[in-house]
Amino acid sequence: MTLTCLAPSLENEVPPAMAAFYRSALRALVDAGVPFLVGGAFAQACFTGIRRSTKDLDLFIRREHYDRVVEVAQARGWRAELTYPHWLAKVWCGEDFIDLIFNSGNGLAPVDDRWFKDNPQALVLGVPVLVANAEDGLLSKSFIMERERYDGADVAHLLHSGAEHLDWQGLLERYGPHWRVLLAHLTLFGYIYPGERHRVPAWVLEDLLGRLAAETHQPPAADPHVCAGTLLSREQYLHDVEHLGYVDGRLTPVSTMTERDVAVWTQAIPSRQPEEPPETPLRRAA
Repeated sequence: MTLTCLAPSLENEVPPAMAAFYRSALRALVDAGVPFLVGGAFAQACFTGIRRSTKDLDLFIRREHYDRVVEVAQARGWRAELTYPHWLAKVWCGEDFIDLIFNSGNGLAPVDDRWFKDNPQALVLGVPVLVANAEDGLLSKSFIMERERYDGADVAHLLHSGAEHLDWQGLLERYGPHWRVLLAHLTLFGYIYPGERHRVPAWVLEDLLGRLAAETHQPPAADPHVCAGTLLSREQYLHDVEHLGYVDGRLTPVSTMTERDVAVWTQAIPSRQPEEPPETPLRRAA
């Protein structure tokens, strides 16, 4: 059964011109029959009740539907931009924009048919839409551990708001070989909310801890010289892959990223942007 999502209106969260653009874009995509899910801060507010100001609207789409979105945008005079081909595009209306997300930044969570099952419904700016499921939000947020952004609190709040209702079997399958990341967040959840530990099913933790115990008795991997830290932060483990000889975890079969994707995504790190040349001081008149 599809649930109705309790959601902020966005009327009070964004300026009127931005709200008008969002409303027009949502209606246009619905009318064109392009499947999409509303995510980001809006979806987080749906599940947790925590509202925060946002400069954009996140829409999850399948990659194969991007060209249809471009047609819709261009027909209305908006500009579409494939910002990072491995995971993110944008639709611009002047200075306002919408993020179109079709993968995670680390290439681990492409938007596929699994995202479009039993999604909650919401009314956004008067437009009926579907919202990305809490499980998908949790999965994508759990890998964001940058120096300037860590989404662990979002994960904890998602668990706090409805751990009993999550599809835990599906989550275990989705995490696959990255189950340690899920275990880390569940461990932190029990630390953050000691009185809420019981809300995570015991069998989930028993399963994960059993895997951890089994791993400690296994011999070292045949080729252990991989740094999976780049799947958590695009910047903080570059030293390992650039100077210590580790294989970049994003260039192993678990990720969809290519060497070019990694290079482009690395170049976009603010600290790696070329500095503006200093202005030449004016000479004093003799």
